[in-house]
Amino acid sequence: MVKKSEEIKAKDIDVASKPKRAPKKKKKRVVMVSAKRKESVARASVMEGKGIVRINKMKLEALSNTYVKDIISEPVMMASEQAKGLEIAVYMHGGGVIGQAQAARTAIARGIVEFTGDDALRRAFLERDRYILIDDARRVEPKKYKGRKARARFQKSYR
Repeated sequence: MVKKSEEIKAKDIDVASKPKRAPKKKKKRVVMVSAKRKESVARASVMEGKGIVRINKMKLEALSNTYVKDIISEPVMMASEQAKGLEIAVYMHGGGVIGQAQAARTAIARGIVEFTGDDALRRAFLERDRYILIDDARRVEPKKYKGRKARARFQKSYR
């Protein structure tokens, strides 16, 4: 059993050995959004920064496919005034190249709208293309038995 005098000394030692805390830093506001297209999933984080867009830790300008680059950068171009000082990081996986690009496009647009809270920008996105902000619910139809593909059937031969 520990005596009270020993307890008090132990407490005094613990308090004295703790270093002083540094003043708390102001937390950056980060908005996390996700989007899907076919089998692709894109997760985007939007925060204040230098205005750099990164796709899987790689700058958007470093992408070699210009068509994909144009698809992904469309919401940033439309919201050029609001997106000037925003740092956008997108992580994508699954599906194909175009599906990933369209999922990233939706995630970026959602993140910009949610971060800025600009209703006029939201309406401009929806006016341009509904699928900039809303996930495309279409999926690949599964293959059925008695056929080569989802709808095609094997030919019948009577002879």
